[in-house]
Amino acid sequence: MKTIKVLVVDDSAFMRKWISDFLSEHPRLEVIGTARNGQEALEKIAVLHPDVVTLDVEMPVMDGLETLRHIMEKKPLPVVMVSSTTKEGAENTVTAMQYGAVDFVAKPSSSLSLDLYKVRDELVRKVLHASEANIRALTVRRSKVGPWRSLDKTAHVEKAIVAIGTSTGGPRALETVLTQLPPDLAAPVVIVQHMPKGFTKSLANRLDALSAITVKEAEDGEVLRNGTAYIAPGGVHLAVREENGVLKAHFDASPPRAGHRPAVDVLFESLAAIHHCRKVVVIMTGMGADGTKGLKKLKESGDVEAIAEARETAVIYGMPRAAIETGVIDVITPLDGIAAAIVQSIGE
Repeated sequence: MKTIKVLVVDDSAFMRKWISDFLSEHPRLEVIGTARNGQEALEKIAVLHPDVVTLDVEMPVMDGLETLRHIMEKKPLPVVMVSSTTKEGAENTVTAMQYGAVDFVAKPSSSLSLDLYKVRDELVRKVLHASEANIRALTVRRSKVGPWRSLDKTAHVEKAIVAIGTSTGGPRALETVLTQLPPDLAAPVVIVQHMPKGFTKSLANRLDALSAITVKEAEDGEVLRNGTAYIAPGGVHLAVREENGVLKAHFDASPPRAGHRPAVDVLFESLAAIHHCRKVVVIMTGMGADGTKGLKKLKESGDVEAIAEARETAVIYGMPRAAIETGVIDVITPLDGIAAAIVQSIGE
C-alpha cells in the first residue's frame, strides 16, 4: 500500500513535534518535513512534493489562510487545517474550508497527555482521508449566488422539509447548494454537518452572509420556518418532530452513532415518524456511510425524494456511494445540480 508523505506546518516547535510523532506512528504515513510558517511551507512543498499538508491557521510571516490560497491556486494538495478552538480560530477554519481545505482538527486544549491522545486518532484518520480526496472537486470555482429557481406559484405545494447530510468537504458543498436556493423556498432545511462544538455556529454565520435564505445554528425546541436553513450544533444530535401541526427542532444527547454526534442517521430517522409532509433528503460528500441506515428507514415511511451527490464533484465519495448502493436514491447529480433538484422535488 502506498506510503502517504506529509508536510507538517506549525509555528510551535512543540506542535510540530507532536503532530510529526503521532503521524509517524502510523505505518502508512511518513512525515517528510516540517515548516514554521507559510512562506517556508510553500518553499518545501515545491521541493518535497508531499501528498498531504497539515497547516496551522495562525502563524507569523504568512498565516494559514494565505498559505492555503497559494497552495490551491498554484499546486493544489489535500490540506488538513490545525485550528485553535477560539471564536476567531473557528471562523478562520470555516473560511479555510471554503478556500479548499479538506478537513480540520482542533488543537488540544492543553499539552497534557490525555488531551493530546484524544486528538491523535482524529488527526491520523483525517490525514488518511485527505489523501483520498478528489482534488479537482476542491479546485473547481463555483457560483456564490443564484441563479435561483423559484417554485411555480401555480403548483400545489404541501408541507415540505429538506434534510441534508454531509461530512468531509461539506462546508464548501453546503455553500454551493445553499447559495443557489431561492429566498422563497417553500420548506425549511435541516442540516447535519459533522463538526465539533464551537465550529458549527461560525459555519452558519458564514453561510448566512452568502445566501438568500436565512442560515442559522439550530436551537432546541424552535419552530422550523420555510426559507430558513438550520445547522445542527456540534456535540448533539438534531431531530425533527411534528407538534400541533408544526415542525420543531429537538436536540438529542444520546451516544454518538459511528463516532458522530450530530449524526445524519438520527436526523433522517426522526423524519420517518412525520406524516403528511413531503420530505426531500440529500446526501453529499463525506467519509463513511452515515445517513444510509436512516435513509432506508425513511424510504419505508412514504413520501420521500432522495438525492445523492455524484462521484465527480464529491470531495470524498463515501457517504453518497453508500447511499446509492442501497438502491433507494432517486436522483444522482453533480453538486451544482442539487439546489435545482431540491426545488423541483418540493414542487412536484
